[in-house]
Amino acid sequence: MKVDVIGINGKSAGKKVDLPDEIFGIEPNEHVLYLAVKQYLAHQRQGTHKSKERGEIKGSTRKIKKQKGTGTARAGSIKSPIFRGGGRIFGPRPRNYKVDLNKKVKRLARMSALSLKAKNGSLKVVEDFTFDAPATKEFNNVLNNLELTGRSLVVTGDYDKNLHLSARNISKSGVVTASELNTYQIMKAKTLVVSESAIGKITETFGK
Repeated sequence: MKVDVIGINGKSAGKKVDLPDEIFGIEPNEHVLYLAVKQYLAHQRQGTHKSKERGEIKGSTRKIKKQKGTGTARAGSIKSPIFRGGGRIFGPRPRNYKVDLNKKVKRLARMSALSLKAKNGSLKVVEDFTFDAPATKEFNNVLNNLELTGRSLVVTGDYDKNLHLSARNISKSGVVTASELNTYQIMKAKTLVVSESAIGKITETFGK
């Protein structure tokens, strides 16, 4: 698949780059995409939630009133869930939200996401660029030149500190290296901006 390379000024760089069909041209597997996104979101949960049940509440265990003759329901403990300050019935407990997926499924999900972006015209290839120093304004100018609307994700071949620092204050944009790219990031972005050097890294990482 041949696509035009765009400069950071928003104009064509006068060259094309080849996107491997085995990564950017497969038929997207929607169920695998769902599984990969589900796994990512599940792994963001700490699972440390906990509430006290009646056996864990501090308080007296004496019977708070006599069994009969009060005209109200019987009650045997101040720690009962029906009283204020009592234990919680079936409250949350610490748990592990880990979801297991094998490498082939995760690899297929990433390729499906990349293929979906390429198929929908939501993938742009730009010339490699960098900044001499962190510059949010310059990075924002690049986004404007590329006419990006909504959330965008810039994929670079290698880690570029100045580029990452320039993008961190822009809420609807981000920078990630090709080796760290995951399915959730691809699907969340409206437009995927891939640098020329990242194409080779993506092919090397996900094409195995």
